[in-house]
Amino acid sequence: MGNCLSGDVDGGKQAVGGAQLRPLIAQNTFGTNEAIDFFFRARGLTALFTQIELSLSASKLLDRDVTSKSDPMAVVYLKKRDGTLEEIGRTEVIMNNLNPSWIEKISIAYQFEIVQILVFHVYDVDTKFYNVPVKTLKLKDQDFLGEASCALSEIITKQNRTLTIKLGSKNGRGVPRNLGTLSVHAEETVACKTAVQIAFRCSHLENVDLFSKSDPFLRISRIIENGVPVPICKTEVINDNLNPIWRPITLNMQQFGSKDNPLIIECFDFNNSGNHVLLGKIQKSIGDLEKLHQERTGANFIKPSARHGYEKVMKGQLFVDKFIEKEQYSFLDYISSGFELNFMVAVDFTASNGNPRNSNSLHYIDPSGQLNSYQQAIMEVGEVIQFYDSDKRFPAWGFGGRTCDGTISHCFNLNGSSNGTEVEGVDGIMAAYANALHNISLAGPTLFGQVINMAAKITGQSLSHGSSKYFVLLIITDGVLTDIQETKDALVRVSDLPLSLLIVGVGGADFTQMEILDADNGNRFESSTGRVATRDIVQFVPMREVQRGQISVVQALLEELPGQFLSYMRSRDIKPLNLPA
Repeated sequence: MGNCLSGDVDGGKQAVGGAQLRPLIAQNTFGTNEAIDFFFRARGLTALFTQIELSLSASKLLDRDVTSKSDPMAVVYLKKRDGTLEEIGRTEVIMNNLNPSWIEKISIAYQFEIVQILVFHVYDVDTKFYNVPVKTLKLKDQDFLGEASCALSEIITKQNRTLTIKLGSKNGRGVPRNLGTLSVHAEETVACKTAVQIAFRCSHLENVDLFSKSDPFLRISRIIENGVPVPICKTEVINDNLNPIWRPITLNMQQFGSKDNPLIIECFDFNNSGNHVLLGKIQKSIGDLEKLHQERTGANFIKPSARHGYEKVMKGQLFVDKFIEKEQYSFLDYISSGFELNFMVAVDFTASNGNPRNSNSLHYIDPSGQLNSYQQAIMEVGEVIQFYDSDKRFPAWGFGGRTCDGTISHCFNLNGSSNGTEVEGVDGIMAAYANALHNISLAGPTLFGQVINMAAKITGQSLSHGSSKYFVLLIITDGVLTDIQETKDALVRVSDLPLSLLIVGVGGADFTQMEILDADNGNRFESSTGRVATRDIVQFVPMREVQRGQISVVQALLEELPGQFLSYMRSRDIKPLNLPA
C-alpha cells in the first residue's frame, strides 16, 4: 500500500514511497510537505502530537466538611523539565460527593517522544464559592484533599486506557494516610477513523518537455473555509510518461474533511529547479472521485488560458482505478490494545572513542555523575520506550571490541554473559555498559551488520510466535562505517520486519554515510542484489547537532517511530487486538 508522503524537499522526485516523516497526529503516517508543515506550525501545533482528553473520577475521598460531604474539584498539571508545574485544566466542582465522576474533560497534546509527567491535585471547594467559575478560584482558599502523579504514557498503555492511582499528601509530606484513589481515562479526540485508498492514472497528458516526455506528478489540496487550498498530499513522479499510473495513496478524513469537501487535484511536470509546469487541474470531492471509479469514466483537466478569465479544457484525463474505504487505526489504538515496543541497544567499542580512562574519551565515566554521550542516549531513549514494554527486559550488545578471550567481536553481550543478552530495565543497560568498559578492550573496525542481523533474528523469532511486538534497536556509534554495503543489505532484509533502527552519532566524525542510511531525502537504498528497502526504518541523529539546538536527542530520534510502526501495521493490514466484531 502506498502512503501519501512528504514531497521533494531537496528537489528530488520521491514524493511518495520515500521517508515516513513524522505524523501530524497519530492517525496520520503520511508525513507532511513544507506547505502542510507551515500550515500546522503557524497555528501553534507541534509536529508530532495526538490530542487526548482525560476523564477523571475519584473514590473514597477525605471528608473535610462538617455538616455535609466534601465538594471536590480536580486540577491537572504538567510537570516541566525544571520541575515546575504548568496547569493544563480543572474539572467542575461536584457538590457533596466523596466518589465523584467529573464531566469536564482535560485536554492535553500527547507526545510519544517525551515522558510527560502529570500531577493531579484534588480540592474540597468551599461552599461560599458555589457558582464562581472554577478557573477563577484561588486554590490556596480551598482544602487540599490529595495529590497523585503518573506519566501520560502509563495511562495510554493500559488496555482500557484507564489508570487508578492512590492519592497522597502534598509532595509526599506528613504521615501516609488513605486519601482515596483517582482514576484517569484517556481518549483520543479524533472521532472518525475513516480513510480512503485511491489509485490514480492519467491519459493523454500534454507534453511540455523539449527532448523527452513530461514527468508528471499529482498534488492534492483541500479547500478550507476561507477558500484557500492547503496541500494534503503528493504522488511520486513518473518519468517520461504521458499516461502515468501512480501507486495508491491513502487519505484520512482528518485530511479531506468530508466526502463533499472540494479538493483541487493538480497535475504538474516535474522540474529539478522546483519550477514545476502545470499540466492541468480538476476540482473534485472524495465523493466525486468515488463516482469516477464506479462509472469507470475519466475527467478532463482544465488549464488557465492566456486570455484572462478563460479556462482551456485539456485532452488529458484523470481516472480513478481503485477506491477503497477503510478504518484507519492510530498508534494509540494499537498500543492500548496490547501491542508493545521492545527496546534493544548496541554500543560502539571501537578504538576511535579514545581510552575510557582519559577524560577526553567518549566513553569516559565522569565520577561527578555527568553522563557521557553514550549514557545520555541510552537514558533518554530508554526512559521513553520502557513504558511501552511490559517486562522491561532489554537485549544489549557491544560491537567493535576485543573480548576477554582476545578475539574482536562485532556483536557481544553487553552484560558479559554467555547465555543471555537481556538486562533488567534502563538501569540494567547503564550498569552493563559501565561494567563492559572494564572488561572489553576497544578495537575496531565499525561494523553494524552483525548487530542488525542479531536484532532481526530476535524480531523474526517473535514474529514466528505471532506476538504483538514491534522492536526498536538503538545503535550508538562514533565512527565511520566500514561495512556500508553489508549494512545496506542487512537493512533491506529487515525492512520487512516489525523493526526500526535509531542511530545516534557521537563525537566529531563525518557521518555522511549515516545520512544515506536514514532515507529522509526520499531515496530508498538498494541491496547489492538490487532489492529496494520496502520502507524507511532508520532514523539517524548526530549528537553534536542535538546539543547545539533546543531539541533533546530523544525527540529528534523518536519523532518518526510512530509513523514507522504504523507503516508496518498498515502495509500488512494488521489491526489492533481484540477489536469488537
